[in-house]
Amino acid sequence: MEGVLIECVQNSLRHLLYRNAIFMCERLCSEFPSETNLQLLAACYLQSNQAYPAYHILKGTQMPQSRYLFAISCYQMDLLNEAEMALCPSNEPSAEVPNGAAGHYLLGLIYRYTDRLKSAAHQFNQALSIDPLLWVAYEELCKLGAAGEATTVFGESASECIQKQYMSHDVGPQLQQASSDDHNVVSGRQQVAENVSARQLRHSNGSNIKDNNSLNHNGAVFSGNTVAAAASQSNNGVHTSISYYNTPSPMATQLSGVAPPPICRNVLPSGPTSSSVGADVSPRSTVKSTIQAPRRKFVDEGKLRKISGRLFSDSGPRRSTRLAGEGGPTASTSGVAVAAGNGTSHSSKYPTSSKLGSAAFRSVTVRKGQSWATETSNEGARSEIDDSRLNTIATTSGSSPSLDTTRSCEHDGSMGRSSTTSVSKVGTGALEVLSLLKIIGEGYRLSCLYRCQDALDVFQQLPLKHYNTAWVRSQVGKAHFELVDYTEAERAFSNARLASPYSLEGMDVYSTVLYHLKEDMRLSYLAQELISTDRLAPQAWCAMGNCYSMQKDHETALKNFQRAVQLNSRFTYAHTLCGHEYVALEDFENGIKSYQNALKIDARHYNAWYGLAMIYLRQEKYEFSEHHFRRALNINPCSSVIMSYLGTSLHALKRNEEALAMMEKAIIADKKNPLPMYQKANILASMEDYDGALVVLQELKEYAPHESSVYALMGKIYKKRLMYDMAMLHFGLALDLRPSATDVATIKAAIEKLHVPDELEDNL
Repeated sequence: MEGVLIECVQNSLRHLLYRNAIFMCERLCSEFPSETNLQLLAACYLQSNQAYPAYHILKGTQMPQSRYLFAISCYQMDLLNEAEMALCPSNEPSAEVPNGAAGHYLLGLIYRYTDRLKSAAHQFNQALSIDPLLWVAYEELCKLGAAGEATTVFGESASECIQKQYMSHDVGPQLQQASSDDHNVVSGRQQVAENVSARQLRHSNGSNIKDNNSLNHNGAVFSGNTVAAAASQSNNGVHTSISYYNTPSPMATQLSGVAPPPICRNVLPSGPTSSSVGADVSPRSTVKSTIQAPRRKFVDEGKLRKISGRLFSDSGPRRSTRLAGEGGPTASTSGVAVAAGNGTSHSSKYPTSSKLGSAAFRSVTVRKGQSWATETSNEGARSEIDDSRLNTIATTSGSSPSLDTTRSCEHDGSMGRSSTTSVSKVGTGALEVLSLLKIIGEGYRLSCLYRCQDALDVFQQLPLKHYNTAWVRSQVGKAHFELVDYTEAERAFSNARLASPYSLEGMDVYSTVLYHLKEDMRLSYLAQELISTDRLAPQAWCAMGNCYSMQKDHETALKNFQRAVQLNSRFTYAHTLCGHEYVALEDFENGIKSYQNALKIDARHYNAWYGLAMIYLRQEKYEFSEHHFRRALNINPCSSVIMSYLGTSLHALKRNEEALAMMEKAIIADKKNPLPMYQKANILASMEDYDGALVVLQELKEYAPHESSVYALMGKIYKKRLMYDMAMLHFGLALDLRPSATDVATIKAAIEKLHVPDELEDNL
């Protein structure tokens, strides 16, 4: 009953039927209470996004897997201290983190969100050392700014680690299973012994062995009525798991938990007689004849049912001896001997079967040296088989050690070649995956370091089929966004939407790009699409908030950004956007809180540092603004905008030389950005270097011919130089460019006081 319930739960989880899985798993835990079954129930709740029940189910459990699942539930409920205690118990300081790489990754997240960044980086590195393909761990390292070069992380050591994992977890068990299963061809058919005669059962097994033998030459697997094309695996010597061939067959319905019969690779044709018989015997006809055969009782049916029940109720791993000779004289009573074409017998041992010497199983034993053709032709003449003679035959068939040893060596050799081929294939595949991750990882690392142009160059090295995926296109769009190239960013995000219309990766940044481009219609359409795609995604509500912010409806925009925070409290950008809206509403206190909340989640989110610095700049707290601008610049050293405002703070602190040097850096960083040139001219004008300021402004007119503030500043400089006509001309040009209402008032006031000396103007 327990096995049936477990299989039902797992099948429901595979088909995403979580309610059914939870219901059946509750029945399982009620009938068979154990910590292992509680783990399964907690996993059902976690997969259905119900962390609270999983938390209470697993609280106080001690098994490693239970601790890991409990930590997952705590993490989802934001109980980070309890999650850490589950992974690293204080009373067991030397205890290993459960679940290997996944456990270290989860512990790294906990450390990250509790502001222990060095410990977090260490855990992520540990996770990568265990599993080099755990991309999310490298992604977190990049976000922390602590990632090594991708060429090193995904290098030769990573390839060796993958091959070792394959050898220890995949190849070893597969080869062991292959060596065990290859000698147990009849084990999958013995449960039908109640319904078939010994002669027909032997005939069925003989047919199956001949069909499996043909695999070595033709590469096709026939098991019951299962037909699978496996030529490439066979010819390359790869031991493929037989569970792959899972087409249902009449026999399989009687073998519930027993694996289907494996491929027999040691049977060789014994001359023309074997091939002639093989032409007449097919798996389908064999199964049909086996099922429809008249019953013949060798032992009492009740006893036989008990024997079969004990045999097939054991669902654990089974071992088999390679040769019947290894079992000695007891081979006939402890296992089933199956003759190959050359007379070699093999035995299969089951730990729980003590009565396998019954006639039902001894009846499949074939006399040593007798061909399958002879057995088939003589079946009609033999109606009964003497049990004692069968025992003698089985003992005799296991008494040729030299031939058996030779066959065993040949079998070991073929398996060794198969293992070598498998490992070489894994090595090649690992190198291909790692070479791809080197490019993607290096591009992402450079992007997180805000070396955006270098990141774009690296992403260009990707094959086109990977470059055109939504994730890569979104990263390209983010890189262009950081470079303040909104047109290219919009193109990249648009292509990402075309590649995966259902993906929300980077759509929050895409909405900000459209905000800067003043594409109000497209932004509104994007927001509506994202909301219809997933109303519970924070990216969708960020897009909606940007849409309202563009319409100057800051209160509604703030509500949408707060909804995004409510849906995912760790979504950093939503906190920052809330801060921007508070600043627009001149609620600086709540704006500071929002930016600080963003920094608690991600200390390298430079937008939050920038937002705090802008608040302090507007509050004329210039020392604070300088500090926060420098923190933002340390994270994003290529931002021309941050450099410009840092120079403004330095100018306000009367540190004009430093301010000019910073403006020069900003101009070099982005020559298309007019802000640092304007600020440089302003600083030169304050230093009474009017000629230098006018030179800068004349150059700036080339880049920003429609910027009213440029002409207004030129008018002020001409006024100071007592060139009133030129001043009036530039003030008029500034008004013609339709500046903001505040700037209009300032320009008109300057025109009214055009002929008033500066000294008197200051007194007024």
